[in-house]
Amino acid sequence: MSEVAAAAHGDEYSCARAWTALTAAHARITGQLSTALGRACGLSITEFEILLRLSQAPPAGIRVGGLNSAVRLTQPALSRAVARLARRGYLTRADTADDRRGVLITITRAGQDALRCAVPVHAQTIRESLLDPLMPDEQDLLARALARVAESRPNDQATRQPRTRGTAAGRGSFE
Repeated sequence: MSEVAAAAHGDEYSCARAWTALTAAHARITGQLSTALGRACGLSITEFEILLRLSQAPPAGIRVGGLNSAVRLTQPALSRAVARLARRGYLTRADTADDRRGVLITITRAGQDALRCAVPVHAQTIRESLLDPLMPDEQDLLARALARVAESRPNDQATRQPRTRGTAAGRGSFE
């Protein structure tokens, strides 16, 4: 195998290793979070995310479609989740004045109570599952790296930083 082919193969392997680690960590943490939120508050992760976004919305509420960027579900699945929360009294739905097809949703006092129960459970689970195994500088690095990934757009060369290789541990740096 030529040096170029070996380097390409190594880069592909690095990509696969990173993906495997990310998906394994995600599966473990979401499993723990799902269990914790369900036991303590009777909420799913999706319901928690919806209530969290609604708690930060303007008083008039937001359209269901406004949740799409934060809650990655199909429109029908998101509508069903919103309907479940409305049946439980955690949010209200109202037609918009300017568009008869639009629906504004707002969090209710019961939804705020459910969220007050869920936020510390969420924080403790994330802290124990994600942050506690890391050193403080690794926590900061993880937060910055994930923020960069979340904010980047596909093929956006302007936000990419050159990768560095050859740190003492054999890993690159995001700095």
